[in-house]
Amino acid sequence: METSTGGAAPPDSSVVTAEGVAGDAVVVTGATAVPPASLSPSRAGDFMQCPLLYRFRVIDRLPEKPSEAATRGTLVHAVLERLFDAPAAERTAPRAKALIPGQWDRLRESRPEVGELFADDPEGERLARWLAQAESLVERWFTLEDPSRLEPAERELFVEAELDSGLRLRGIIDRVDVAPTGEVRIVDYKTGKAPRPEYAEGALFQMKFYALVVWRLKGVVPRRLQLVYLGSGDVLTYDPVLADLERVERKLLALWEAIRLATETGDWRPRPTKLCGWCDHQAHCPEFGGTPPPYPLPVRAPESGGVQQGRMGPD
Repeated sequence: METSTGGAAPPDSSVVTAEGVAGDAVVVTGATAVPPASLSPSRAGDFMQCPLLYRFRVIDRLPEKPSEAATRGTLVHAVLERLFDAPAAERTAPRAKALIPGQWDRLRESRPEVGELFADDPEGERLARWLAQAESLVERWFTLEDPSRLEPAERELFVEAELDSGLRLRGIIDRVDVAPTGEVRIVDYKTGKAPRPEYAEGALFQMKFYALVVWRLKGVVPRRLQLVYLGSGDVLTYDPVLADLERVERKLLALWEAIRLATETGDWRPRPTKLCGWCDHQAHCPEFGGTPPPYPLPVRAPESGGVQQGRMGPD
């Protein structure tokens, strides 16, 4: 599971999660700004999308309002996870849909702020439509996978591995399947629509990130990476090889160096894209006439020849 609490992602592509937040904070030691000790797919994606967005989320910790789409994604993930508690023969679409009200109650208890989404809906009509949309996504999953034939080895698995550089990679994998022969499949649910083919590589970045962590932890290259797009009814698969994971590791190390440089210099440049329209932080963004909060960390002059932040090449 990946993505952040809202803000700068399209409304049908994100899932509310606190993944990576605690470990991604910047700290100050003496007069030196120290980058976070770990990196999650969410925060890596933030920096590649817009370095200023990364700063707003990790350094400034600016609040973000929950969105209906992101919260619906969290709800659907919880339902699909809990369905596997039932015996295989009982993992049916009606049973899955019956889990939605209880999981919605649990989500409101654990994250009271999501209740604000429907504060202006006294008759409950908008909430009813929203829950019906969640039901549709859950039903569609049964056309893409048969849970009665699956016995996940792990669900909502937190993984963390430290690279030789000292950088820790961390994240939460929706589902891990292990074949009798030992082959590993990593599965991630997406409540949005599948990207066009030319954007598929960006969608696979998160999965390759997870595969790298699994390889570093277990010494095993996952046999398959699988993205299940409930919004469009598509399944995107990729079979990685070791060279793929080595390229991702090099990319993450270059990204980490760019984050380190930005942290030390305070140079967090916005990168305008069509995603800006979904960002919660326009009031603080220079691209929209806003002013970022005062930079709270010590700043040093940038070195010539340093990493040009945010200019990451392809895998």
